Parts: sequence; C-alpha cells; structure tokens
Amino acid sequence: MLPILYQDAHLVAIDKPAGLLVHRTGLDAGETRFALQLLRDQLGRPVWPVHRLDKGTSGVLLFALDAGTAGLLGRAFAGDGASQGPGEGDSAAQTGPAKTYLAMVRGWPAEAGLIDHPLARLAEDARAGPRATLVQPARTHWRTLARHELPLPYGAFPRTRCALVELRPETGRRHQLRRHLKHIAHPIIGDASYGKGALNRAVAGWLGWQRLWLHAARLELAHPHTGQPLHIVAPPGPEWRRWPPA
Repeated sequence: MLPILYQDAHLVAIDKPAGLLVHRTGLDAGETRFALQLLRDQLGRPVWPVHRLDKGTSGVLLFALDAGTAGLLGRAFAGDGASQGPGEGDSAAQTGPAKTYLAMVRGWPAEAGLIDHPLARLAEDARAGPRATLVQPARTHWRTLARHELPLPYGAFPRTRCALVELRPETGRRHQLRRHLKHIAHPIIGDASYGKGALNRAVAGWLGWQRLWLHAARLELAHPHTGQPLHIVAPPGPEWRRWPPA
C-alpha cells in the first residue's frame, strides 16, 4: 500500500517511492504499476494527480479527490510557484505551492545560491507540441546541508566528493532540478540522463543501493477550499542513511 501523508474530503497526499511512475506514459511503455492506479484501488475511488514527480524521485505527491478540486489545484500548480525564500520578495506574492527537495550531488557546492538559468521545453514533453523549443525562465534556490567524501577514485582524484543539498524551485519546468544542477556542474547522483554513468555505477556499488538521489521532502500550499495552510512532509527513506556521516 502507498503511504498516505495527508487526507481530507478533497485531497490526499502520498509518499511516492522512487521508481514508481505517477501515471501511464508512452515514454515508459513497459511499466505496469502507476501511483494513480494504485492509489485509486487503495482508496476505492477516482483520484486526480495535480502535479508530477519524475519516476526516480521519491516523496510528497498530491492528488485531488474530485474534479473541481483538481481544477483549482491545477491552476495553482500551473503558475511559477511564487515560492520565494524568506526575505526574497513581498509576502503577498507567495501564493503558490512551495516545494522543498533534498538531493545528493557530485562535488562540494558553495554554502548557498540561486540558479537563474532559462530552460528550453523538452521535445519529449507531449504537451509542448510545436512550442517544444520555447525557452522559459527557471529559478532554483539551493543550500548545502552536508558534505561527504567517499573512498572511490573519480577522475584524477583519489576520493569522490558528494554533498546533500536542499532545493527550492521557484518555477516548475520539466526536469528543472536535474538540469539546473547539471548546469552548475553538480549533477544529482544516480541521474542517468544528466549525470555521469561511471560515477553513478561506482556510488551505487559502494552504497549497495541504486536510485536517483532526489526526494520531494515538503509541500506547502493553501487549501483550495478553506485557504488554510497545509504543510505536508515526507521524511527521506531509510536508504538515505546508507550515506556516511558528514
């Protein structure tokens, strides 16, 4: 059964495991299990996903329990998020859902920063249509939480440096976090599309666990019907404890 983090008459949030697709897609036609169908069967009623997580990403995933609520949340998530950090803008503008992720990345980034790097729509995004090459603004705040050094040679270095970072996207572009971290030369460990295959395999072998090390840890939003703030949290799974102490 899927772990339920929050549920009321209109919403349900689950802790999606890594490796599970949100819904059926032609990009991964061989898959037979999907969060949407599993949750529908678990609850015995229709559900509507209102945002998405990549297959490899774990953590908070929100569904609506009726079409009206799905429409309200769909409009909220369709915006650029307005999820600015403290002191980074007028509080009245912070109306959209705010997402916080954890990621393990290659190298040792600085203490904190902002990635302000526009991203082109990906051609594989079926919804992009003829606008697949349109470049859109994209912004991600990040800060380093811990640094690790693994006894694995990498390139000319005798050991491999990795870091746990917190990510707070202001916008919601496809693969934004993965592409932004590649852009600053700190790709997410386990990322087959934007990372380094040899390093991913070496780290997976050393840890004894293979996955995309990206986790949706927190979702904050106003309830679409009451306006009350919701703070939905998914702690990282036990596999995150495989990393050595910082």
